[in-house]
Amino acid sequence: MGKNTQSLRQFSSGGVVYRGSKWLVARNNPSELYPNEIWRLQKGWIDDAPGDAPGPMTSGKVKADEESLQKVAIREVREEGGVIAKIIKKIGTSKYFMNLKEGRVMKFVTFYLMEYQKDAPEGFGFETAETLWLPFDEAYKKLTFSNEKEFLKKAQELCYSLERSRKASVA
Repeated sequence: MGKNTQSLRQFSSGGVVYRGSKWLVARNNPSELYPNEIWRLQKGWIDDAPGDAPGPMTSGKVKADEESLQKVAIREVREEGGVIAKIIKKIGTSKYFMNLKEGRVMKFVTFYLMEYQKDAPEGFGFETAETLWLPFDEAYKKLTFSNEKEFLKKAQELCYSLERSRKASVA
């Protein structure tokens, strides 16, 4: 029998958070999986199984519903960004491949545009070394991954579009 070359799948959710004209980015704490410094948006698995393994929704065995995806985005922004934020609108889903010790993984990450409400009293968790609020151009340059840069760009465009709609409905 040949080796199974089918990709594993992982589903995650996260947020692109703004406060006024600034955007939240976070730097990871280096780990075995990510030993290098990474500036990122806040995102994470939908659910965990015992032993820090992906749960049934994360691994795609059970389809995640919109409510589950939103709860995860809110949770991850709080855990990795140290802030409480509300969802404004779904931005979209990113798809990319990662090579992990378990094999090649096709990763799906659904991002939401989120508005800062307040700092979380507990601050950010162990996965994060630091967070910064930056103007768009600086946040864009700071992010490590090109797909996250694209979601930041889409989030900014969505903010402008929503603001134009709001102003037009008031006029």
